[in-house]
Amino acid sequence: MKRSVVLLGVVALLAPALAFAGEAEDKGLEIAKEADRRDEGFGDSRSKMLMILRNKRGQESKRELEIRTLEVKDDGDKSLTVFHTPRDVRGTALLTFSHGVDPDDQWLYLPALRRVKRIASNNQSGPFMGSEFAYEDLSSQEVEKYTYKYLKDEKIDGVDCFLIEQYPVRKDSGYTRLQTWIDKDEYRVRKIDFYDRKGALLKTLTPTEYKQFLGKHWRAQRMNMVNHQTGKSTELMWSEWKFKTGLKDDDFTRTRLQQVL
Repeated sequence: MKRSVVLLGVVALLAPALAFAGEAEDKGLEIAKEADRRDEGFGDSRSKMLMILRNKRGQESKRELEIRTLEVKDDGDKSLTVFHTPRDVRGTALLTFSHGVDPDDQWLYLPALRRVKRIASNNQSGPFMGSEFAYEDLSSQEVEKYTYKYLKDEKIDGVDCFLIEQYPVRKDSGYTRLQTWIDKDEYRVRKIDFYDRKGALLKTLTPTEYKQFLGKHWRAQRMNMVNHQTGKSTELMWSEWKFKTGLKDDDFTRTRLQQVL
């Protein structure tokens, strides 16, 4: 009888904490869903990108790319990333089919070898073309890829934000969790901290210079990814955005990878 009383007492003490945890998970998920909902309907897009790689001494190397994206109903987006300069990587292209819970499909075309290489799901945590972005960072971040928890409200550069924590569903992700700051006004990502498989802070992504397109869709014109463990960083700078350009599924195939230039 005493044991039952003790157990009931423990349950009574834990109940508020468990209820709060459930509310935090629900609120985190709702914030993620709202951010996703607000970007629905862009159809397709094309843009140019300048990628700047910096080592820990600040030395730079630059690459020019083109990004094509197709919105897919009831699944993740499709994207095609094409390198134009420098000459040694010209024609290199990455094709990504993003999904929800299922592993993303990714293929890399290497013109020097004239072959298409599939990126296995357990290798998508690796660095993309020597940058601080992993292959998994380049896929669309579908809501189903994570479970969520709301942590608190916090300001980033004077902007009121929700701070949520995201836990990858896939066991072969390179991250144990992400802490993401999303502004309350437009549900735009302001900062992401990535924690490695040991739970240590690995990288921080900071998107800035947001512009609105089609009266609805916000896109950061700059993103800076800093690796805290190596001192390296990669900055992405976008330009020449175009939307609803008529891209189709046929523009995102393995055959197209070899015909991008």
